Amino acid sequence: MFSITGLDYAYGFQIIFAEADLKVESGWKVGLIGPNGCGKTTFFRLITGQEKTDVGELNFPSGARIGYFDQKVGEMFDCDVVEQSVRCAGRVSDLRGELADLEHDLSDPDKFDKMENIMAKYSELQAEFQILGGYDIESRAREVLSGLGFSDARMDGDIGVLSGGWKMRVALAGILLQQPDILLLDEPTNHLDLESIMWLEGFIRDYRGTVVMTCHDHEFMNKVVTRIVEVDQGKLRIFPGDYDLYLAQRELEDTQRMAAFERQQSHVEREMKLINKTRARASSAAQAQSRLKKLGKLERLSPPRSRRKKLVFRIPEPPRSGNDIFVAESLSKSFGEHIVYLDLDMHMRRQERWAVLGINGAGKSTLLKIMLGELEADEGVCKRGASLSIGYFAQHTTELLHPKETVSRIMTAAFPAEPIGSLRSCLACFGFDKDDLEKPTAVLSGGEKARLVLARMLYHPPNFLVLDEPTNHLDVESKQALLDALEAYQGTIIFVSHDRHFLAALATHVLEIDEAAATTYYGGYTGYVDATGHAGPGA
Repeated sequence: MFSITGLDYAYGFQIIFAEADLKVESGWKVGLIGPNGCGKTTFFRLITGQEKTDVGELNFPSGARIGYFDQKVGEMFDCDVVEQSVRCAGRVSDLRGELADLEHDLSDPDKFDKMENIMAKYSELQAEFQILGGYDIESRAREVLSGLGFSDARMDGDIGVLSGGWKMRVALAGILLQQPDILLLDEPTNHLDLESIMWLEGFIRDYRGTVVMTCHDHEFMNKVVTRIVEVDQGKLRIFPGDYDLYLAQRELEDTQRMAAFERQQSHVEREMKLINKTRARASSAAQAQSRLKKLGKLERLSPPRSRRKKLVFRIPEPPRSGNDIFVAESLSKSFGEHIVYLDLDMHMRRQERWAVLGINGAGKSTLLKIMLGELEADEGVCKRGASLSIGYFAQHTTELLHPKETVSRIMTAAFPAEPIGSLRSCLACFGFDKDDLEKPTAVLSGGEKARLVLARMLYHPPNFLVLDEPTNHLDVESKQALLDALEAYQGTIIFVSHDRHFLAALATHVLEIDEAAATTYYGGYTGYVDATGHAGPGA
């Protein structure tokens, strides 16, 4: 489908690509991976022509259409959601506007002398419009928007009232409606719930074109990709299979490389001992010199290079709580005529880890706020346990960081009496080195902001963590570091997440909220899937 040959690209003195080669076949589903700053976004921008290079060739089939979802939401206003998704659909949307203009010209008597040319142009564009599925674009838009979690009412509502996350879904819908030959997706699962992620999995698996994407969702990558392309030291390397197979191949490769390096080191050490032992004697000096020359010509191997410093989050042991953490009996909650729960029962005990599942609007965040005391239930009993200290990570928490405050000042403002060395040690545990400490939060990525909030929340660890989508914006390594830390955490956790790898590893209980009813499953997320036969409510 496309190829890259001898690509060189640099930002100033930073080399991004150096003699990089890549060939991607038609229909491949490719996961693009590599540490932050390695060149993944540059790769996309080079393919779309937003960046240019004088060295190397990028070859595409003649007339190939490229669609790129890059997390940037442009202006969206003065229309409903369906119309906005069509406006985001690229060439189809352009053709629709051009055909409307030509139809106006066809009815204009002042352009009668140009009618033949107008008709020819109209016929040409109409044929292209039909090929691209323009005549059923609105019905397809509704189908895609429904898959991405939009209700009929929300589809017909004003685009201007939607949050940034929902507008991101509209932009994604527009790219999917384009049906390009090459579909480029930069973190498409951000802002999606579990059901929308599973719908997108099916869409990409069945997609006839070529797909290249970055994604921090471990399970999504395993379900979708057939190849991994790794950006490493300016090169582009292809690995067949899914993300887990890539990790296994990389580990095997590093093991073999380390074994070869160690064998060579042992060989060099033995040879040098022999050379040093024999070079002093006249009878064997020539032989020693010959061995030394031969050793000098040996191509020296290097040990496997660490691709990225492994993050290890550390959560100190929290103070002990009582055995009962939260008890709800016949709890009910409504907002106007909308019933969120009827007769919800749950009993959470110390050191349990509860995952809350439910479709958008089911009441997951509402339940967390009731547990925190931020909302009151309409009816029923709601009891929090004794000796509780609560840490709350909300979806919007990172947005509350002051853009001009630095990483270091965020921590010192929260803990003014604590030694600066201790605070910096905590930040180091969450991936912030000394070069990051004076960065204002405005320049931090979404993942870095999330890590900063977690570091602040866990410096003096509470014994009850309430986490609403804690893995949003975290890359794979940061997610795994957080997961490892939470598995070792000695307190109690209730959390909302759409990441199935995270759910399966962490949850001991699952509370499913569905149509105002709540059901508890005691076998963790795996037990929930086995019991229900589906991976999430509404799937």
